[in-house]
Amino acid sequence: MGETMDLWATVEYGKPLEKIQQPIPEPKGKEVLVKVTHCGVCHSDVHFWEGYFDMGGGKKLQMADRGAKLPFAHGHEILGNIVKAGPDAGEQPAGARRMVYPWLGCGECRRCAREEDNMCANQRSLGAVQNGGFAEYVLVPEPKYLVDPGDLDPAVACTFSCSGITTLNAVTKLMPMDPEEPVVLIGAGGLGLAAISVLKSYGHKNIISVDLGDDKLEAAKKAGATAVVNSSGANPAKDIMAAAEGPVLAVIDFVNISKTAAMVQTILAKGAKWVQVGIMGGSVDISLAGTVMKATTILGNLTGNLENLRELTRIAKEGKLPPLPVSTMPWDEVNKAMDMLREGKATGRLVLVKE
Repeated sequence: MGETMDLWATVEYGKPLEKIQQPIPEPKGKEVLVKVTHCGVCHSDVHFWEGYFDMGGGKKLQMADRGAKLPFAHGHEILGNIVKAGPDAGEQPAGARRMVYPWLGCGECRRCAREEDNMCANQRSLGAVQNGGFAEYVLVPEPKYLVDPGDLDPAVACTFSCSGITTLNAVTKLMPMDPEEPVVLIGAGGLGLAAISVLKSYGHKNIISVDLGDDKLEAAKKAGATAVVNSSGANPAKDIMAAAEGPVLAVIDFVNISKTAAMVQTILAKGAKWVQVGIMGGSVDISLAGTVMKATTILGNLTGNLENLRELTRIAKEGKLPPLPVSTMPWDEVNKAMDMLREGKATGRLVLVKE
């Protein structure tokens, strides 16, 4: 093309993103070029921007060790319009609106062949390793990673590729469950609210949302939580069990720090499932004998796969998925959006819009 695009890029970890220019990619083979119109802003973007993950015990996983090279644009909840496609991509209608599955693997291993790219050992995810939706254009390796949102609100649909599929995958790990059995959701941010929507789409009727902020708990009530608990009290574990009328069989922790993990261990019933989603960092001591005696299942949840995105989109198109509350901001206000997330001032999901 010979033309350039703008991208809000991390040039130095921990410093404000800078608007820079790079050549617009030219699609080859099966590749498809998408012009970004909507991109959600996620707490993972904050970790990518910081340049490391807190692995607990003083250990840090550096973004450079994951293959990231500066400068690059974050943003993995991507929706936009097809611009053009490579010669082997088949007919791709120019201008068509598509969601982009961002959690790309190597494309060659057995996990990728089963469309489990998120489980590939060699990640090349959009917005995490290579340019994502904070750039004007993204290059998608082949058409299968594009999903048609139909008439869904694009500001909501773009969130499906992270918060949506992550929560769908996490909720699926709990199922099947009696719809009256309490499910405890730790954290009422974008993911916690999305989980309420997904649980309601399953017909679940007993959802307890836990957070430190009353404003976020109010948003959880509006989203459909049947009970809320402010965990800033003297004994949050006791308060949660009071709301649940006893120890609980199902917990999803969207924060997942040492403090919440210790709290979760206190509230689990025998045979409980504990799904860990958040990557805020830390560690916790776990009694190995106690895990056996309580028959606890601990499950890590790493985003979701391509089929999760297709399924969630189908559920939403059928009108079974209550829409996630989103706040839109101009694409050029990305630094403001990142600051809001870091400072805990965002309720629901923040979505950057560039149309």
